[in-house]
Amino acid sequence: MKLLVSSCLAGLKVRYNGTDSLDTTIRDLVEQGIAVTVCPELLGGFTTPREPAEIVGGLGDDVWSGGAQVIEKSGRDVTDMYRRGALVTVELARKHNATHIVLKEGSPSCGSSFIYDGTFQNTKQSGYGVTTALLRREGYEVLAEHELAEWLQSKNFRA
Repeated sequence: MKLLVSSCLAGLKVRYNGTDSLDTTIRDLVEQGIAVTVCPELLGGFTTPREPAEIVGGLGDDVWSGGAQVIEKSGRDVTDMYRRGALVTVELARKHNATHIVLKEGSPSCGSSFIYDGTFQNTKQSGYGVTTALLRREGYEVLAEHELAEWLQSKNFRA
């Protein structure tokens, strides 16, 4: 079993605001060599910190079909950078023979069950981000961090 995990969940300070979202189980899996970290935004060319962005006009699949864009709060279209990061993430999943992916919920890239609605009003909506959409199209199972413990238990695995 090999997992690909959001870098911020492993404690790396790569979120848009320069913080992390440490999940100690994920950090332990990385330390044990079971998980490999990835940050699709950094892979797409962003730096930390960076301006917050949200998907406007749909969900991750809509970004791939051209029906939605990823827009920074100031209005700059950063869709191509999000797509680029997703493509590199898929390449890394293949390279590391990842069986499952655990990504940070809520992100316009990584969200797997909810993202923010594109209004920059801190309003969540059911849906998924750009990287999650592409990974799922490629056949990967993408989990949110809150689903990991139950998934590990179902595999009789202890971190």
